[in-house]
Amino acid sequence: MSQAPVLIAGQWRTAKSSAIFQAENPATAEKLAGEFPVSSWPDCEAALDAAVEAAAVLRTIPPEQIAKFLTRFAERIEARKADLVDVAHAETALPKAPRLGEVELPRTTNQLRQAAAAAIDGSWAMPVIDAKVNIRSMLAPLGPVLIFGPNNFPFAYNGVAGGDFAAAIAAGNPVIAKAHPCHPGTTKLLAEEAFAAVGETGLPPATVQMIYHVEPADGLRMVADPRLGAVGFTGSRTAGLKLKAAADAVGKPIYLELSSLNPVVILPGALVERNEKIVEEFTGSCLMANGQFCTSPGLTILFAGANTEKFIAGVKAKLEGATPTTLLSRGVANNLSASVKILQAAGAEAVTGGSELGGNRFANTLLRVSGDAFLASPEKLQTEAFGNASLTVVVRDVKQALEVLTHLEGNLTGSIYSDTRGSDDAVYEKISPLLRERVGRLLNDKMPTGVAVSPAMNHGGPFPATGHPGFTAVGIPAAMRRFAMLQCFDNVRPHRLPAALRDKN
Repeated sequence: MSQAPVLIAGQWRTAKSSAIFQAENPATAEKLAGEFPVSSWPDCEAALDAAVEAAAVLRTIPPEQIAKFLTRFAERIEARKADLVDVAHAETALPKAPRLGEVELPRTTNQLRQAAAAAIDGSWAMPVIDAKVNIRSMLAPLGPVLIFGPNNFPFAYNGVAGGDFAAAIAAGNPVIAKAHPCHPGTTKLLAEEAFAAVGETGLPPATVQMIYHVEPADGLRMVADPRLGAVGFTGSRTAGLKLKAAADAVGKPIYLELSSLNPVVILPGALVERNEKIVEEFTGSCLMANGQFCTSPGLTILFAGANTEKFIAGVKAKLEGATPTTLLSRGVANNLSASVKILQAAGAEAVTGGSELGGNRFANTLLRVSGDAFLASPEKLQTEAFGNASLTVVVRDVKQALEVLTHLEGNLTGSIYSDTRGSDDAVYEKISPLLRERVGRLLNDKMPTGVAVSPAMNHGGPFPATGHPGFTAVGIPAAMRRFAMLQCFDNVRPHRLPAALRDKN
């Protein structure tokens, strides 16, 4: 069995290390064909050196050429749709249709095209001209960007094709992509198309580089390397915080998406008005992609009473009537089981589910805990159970609901369901301000699962949802600004200024 090559310095070449790994089909537990290298430091160093050279050239390339690459890459992905969907399905067990072929792949190409448009438009750089004192400033490329792709979006968040990639390239930076070991074959196909598009559009060959895996020590060393401009990471809190510590130690910008419970507060009047409808929306959101979205509702606050018991019973019936599907990997299944056990040890009781089913599957799970119990152990009861499991917190009254909210960590999203006729308005006015400051995106009467690729979207939030509350991982042009530095020009002669800062602009 031949070992897959890495993409470094404009060449597909054999990795310097002999260590290898294979992807596994989550549905069958069988090793998939193909061996992939675990790159050692010489590979990492070569990629960093090549990225520095590419960055210097990219700074001289017009945005129209960068946009042409992004557009051409999108076209090449679409032309290779069948291969990409087949491999991604084998590596993740995600459905070919509609998830991979009709939803995620079009989202990926849409992101690339939006980034291309933003690169040409140029307003993302926020040029400011103070002609009176002849001081001008704008955002400009930061330098090579290292991107760690997650396991749950093999296309849309992939290190060599996803949102971070599109934003970094559109801002004028070369990318070193670190594939997720759960879908190396998918990443290789995407890297092949990206590299071909680089050649077709005349960008520096090392604009796009890709390695499959590294030892943890080498990952930390890369993140702290002075040749790197910034890092993008989507994944577990444990791994992300280790990378953050390494980057923070040397002052390196690192943009993290770590974990989120996405609290949903359902007010009493909403359950009186439309209990069954909310049951339907809630269970649909919990089970979408088997709960493996970063915006799945992991914690729900309900007010004690007959309608809440009706809601919980309705959710229980829906969960028990749905067949659990395969999780993304053995690791996801093991972590989900461990997280549910932590929640139960902290006082949560299983309404339904709570057990492993074998074959990387887990029973659809709903847990419940009282407001008193939550307040007695808020840290452990905010353990993220990534997958098809969710915790309900049943509070006595508004006062206790407010207490629970004050203990919430930062989250990507927070939702409030209320009576459309106004009976919950007074409670909403008390609940909303507390929830608002703990989430990046506040929703009303809507589950949080969807993340629209919109300029107005904020896919970010207070720590530990992300590493910085002022940035978003989704939404062009805002996402591009993570990978830029503010450059100021004071009394610089007109012909030496960037085009965007000259008086004609």
